[in-house]
Amino acid sequence: MAHTVVTSHKKKVVIGNDQPFCIIGERINPTGRKKLAAEMADGDFSTVERDVIAQVQAGAHMLDVNAGIPLADEPAILAKTIQLVQQLTDVPLSIDSSIVEALERGLEVYQGKPLVNSVTGEDERLEQVLPLIKKYNAAVVAISNDETGISEDPNVRFEVAKKIVERAQDHGIPKDDIVVDPLVMPIGALGQAGRQVFHILNRLRDELDVNSTCGASNVSFGLPNRHGLNAAFLAMASSNGMTSAILNPLHEPEVQGILAADVLMGTDKDCLRWIKRYREPSQAEAAGGEGREDRRERRRRRAS
Repeated sequence: MAHTVVTSHKKKVVIGNDQPFCIIGERINPTGRKKLAAEMADGDFSTVERDVIAQVQAGAHMLDVNAGIPLADEPAILAKTIQLVQQLTDVPLSIDSSIVEALERGLEVYQGKPLVNSVTGEDERLEQVLPLIKKYNAAVVAISNDETGISEDPNVRFEVAKKIVERAQDHGIPKDDIVVDPLVMPIGALGQAGRQVFHILNRLRDELDVNSTCGASNVSFGLPNRHGLNAAFLAMASSNGMTSAILNPLHEPEVQGILAADVLMGTDKDCLRWIKRYREPSQAEAAGGEGREDRRERRRRRAS
């Protein structure tokens, strides 16, 4: 059974089918957030600081850090953001960039063993990214598309994932350090997208013996009640072998779906995490102060 280990300077997270589902917070990303992009480009990290604290308090096990800002010095901004985030929290990080130079700058300043997001199946990209993964002893997200694009055939996407795993092993990278993204397609546009990704997840677990992840909100794009659909998807994906996902942990329905899946899959021993979150009153509640539901509502407003 694959165990992907990532660390910060203080904390270790193990991703695996016998472990609780790993929540990777997505909020430190300026894509689609003009205000955050402008702030980061100007050296203002106040929103980043708030997002770090809020996501960890909401239950994120890891944080994804992205600094993709058009016309900005992405390598420098990404490195600075990583250093700041590691001062604020001890959870491990996912270093997220499509620019190889930015990935290397992030790896240079990172304290611990990060997850790198990402490498694809294109030969050129593999030969650019995999040597960095080996050099810095990192783990990496393997996205199952290549020069031909994203196939609607789940078996083709599986073969791309297999190619990346084999090429990584050629570079001396064990498959425990590969976390495959099978590419979740919008269910509103492709009616079989759910069945397709569940099919791939089972093969990744049973045949390739690797861990997996995804951008969880992709499945519900364009549909109403996205949080409800995302929550159901995450629970079903977990039961089919998915071991982590990149999502907004301030969205309570998604987190509830994940924690429920942990209970039902037996990775929440004696249901302790579920009980702690949903039954035990906090000291503030007992004293008549701000309760858990109040805090969740405050986080929800902050995330919107």
